[in-house]
Amino acid sequence: MSPENIRLKKYKRKGSNNMRVAYIFSTTNSHEILKTMIIPQLMDDRHGAEVAGMMFFFDNTFCLLKGTEMGDDLQKISEKYGTVLMACDQCAIKRGIEDKLVSNAGIGCFPNLYAVLGSAGIDQVITL
Repeated sequence: MSPENIRLKKYKRKGSNNMRVAYIFSTTNSHEILKTMIIPQLMDDRHGAEVAGMMFFFDNTFCLLKGTEMGDDLQKISEKYGTVLMACDQCAIKRGIEDKLVSNAGIGCFPNLYAVLGSAGIDQVITL
């Protein structure tokens, strides 16, 4: 088997065919990536990975606002897949939105994220 074919072998996890990932959204491009790629793929069951959790920092915390299209879509994803949604506590409080997030979103910091996702068997953490 050539090296190219070895790289293309499908990763198989015991008991699951999908990689399990967690996303950290910290850049200014996160909103666009969520809106045009990740959310549509998850809504159509074609993302290709199980998303165990999403953590939002800085202005990305606005993605979790109740009553917005993105917030509502993230709420649906959380309900459908059990995806953990968390806003950085300091970021949400600084922006005055800590009590305006979708119902499945919590606020916290890294220790809270570790506690929630520690036993989830994450294969990859992706920072966008």
